[in-house]
Amino acid sequence: MPSLRFREVTKATRTDFEKLFTSKGAPSYCWCMAWRDLANHQQASNGERKQAMMDRIAAGTPVGILAYRDDEPVGWCSVAPRETCRKLSPGQDDTETGIWSIVCFYVQRPLRGGGLSIALLEAAIEHAFARGATAVEAYPVDEASPSYRFIGFRKLFDTRGFRETGRAGSRRYVMRLERS
Repeated sequence: MPSLRFREVTKATRTDFEKLFTSKGAPSYCWCMAWRDLANHQQASNGERKQAMMDRIAAGTPVGILAYRDDEPVGWCSVAPRETCRKLSPGQDDTETGIWSIVCFYVQRPLRGGGLSIALLEAAIEHAFARGATAVEAYPVDEASPSYRFIGFRKLFDTRGFRETGRAGSRRYVMRLERS
């Protein structure tokens, strides 16, 4: 992927995040709030989800990183401290600290299959560890899964050295990479 760079979503990059999420085929229906606390989560409108995400960004809450190609946002990875998310697995130990979670990827359709997810994963891991994470968790599915595909496929995380630590329901694995 030529000319790739990655930036954290902050007040300064919020408009790039909005641009990506309102582009053709983007997940503007959820604004990556599926795993974050939100009042009336199931019934929240797209506008309410967007506002909740914008409020988090405005407050300085980590939400994720953007991938840029030639100064255009082309991908997203939700990577943030686990405590900023709803409970992600039944066996989650909420007394643990320093755990960051990867809960979503989005790559623009024309760029899928070209290695951007791998690059986003690498950047997300680097981002989390640079901000003090002791471990990075992910909740991927098998490629044949009919749902939760936005979380990423297990093979991606296996290849990077994540190890399975449990299950989160019938489809999602709990996988972890410890800081070395």
